[in-house]
Amino acid sequence: MGLRINTNTAALNAQYQLRANTKGVATAMERLSSGHRINRASDDAAGLASSELMKANIRGLQQIDRNTQDGISLTQIAEGSLNQIGNIISRLRELSLQAASDTVSDSDRALIGREYSQMLQEVDRIANTTVYNGTKLLTGTGGTIDFQINTRNQASVDRISFDSSEADVRTSALGIAHTDVSDKYMAQDAIGRLDEAMTAISSLRAGIGAIQSRLITTAENMTSNIENIAAANSRVRDTDIAEESSMLAKNNIMLQAATSILAQANQQPGQALALLNKG
Repeated sequence: MGLRINTNTAALNAQYQLRANTKGVATAMERLSSGHRINRASDDAAGLASSELMKANIRGLQQIDRNTQDGISLTQIAEGSLNQIGNIISRLRELSLQAASDTVSDSDRALIGREYSQMLQEVDRIANTTVYNGTKLLTGTGGTIDFQINTRNQASVDRISFDSSEADVRTSALGIAHTDVSDKYMAQDAIGRLDEAMTAISSLRAGIGAIQSRLITTAENMTSNIENIAAANSRVRDTDIAEESSMLAKNNIMLQAATSILAQANQQPGQALALLNKG
């Protein structure tokens, strides 16, 4: 190779390689320290756009998952109260059957009547205090409660609705508010009314149970979707630790080599001058 004084081509090439390897080391260190393969648009514009879209989708699905979990909580509260009311009505029916028989005395009926009255009041207390986020669920006054379960806006597909106006389980709505067991005839009349009330409670529980089941299925699907999209986003945006560690080691070696070569290349003009001086 010839020796030149004005233009040191070897040194220029070594400087270029030095800059490239320095940049490679910096890029690898940035990716390893941040955990992201894409840290700015210039790293991968298309990949960044795809990643941002997936991140927005994930955030939307996470909110839908929270909506769904809230809906499950609401239905669990309503169903739990209906279960308690159902148990109370079963007890009321038991008391009415007892009072309907001539095998009990008037004094016994009076005692039965006290418990019966207290149980009726308890039904109303539970109905009036079954509340979710300020909305009464079992008094027929909460209106339609919508659960947004998808990121789109099609009412029949992306929302589940609970019509609380059909969920009035106060004793007046159930038709048992004025039932009594103070004599056998009134007790006998109460039996049929309580049977109807129990049927209404069972039907309402079945409807709420169906909503709860759908919400649970939706929540499970949301979890799966979020995991899959997050995994896809990770493949696009996140650092491959093994690959970047290998690139860092490679660029460090190349950087050391370029530094050594640059030092040698910078000595060439001096060698040329030395030859001229000898001449």
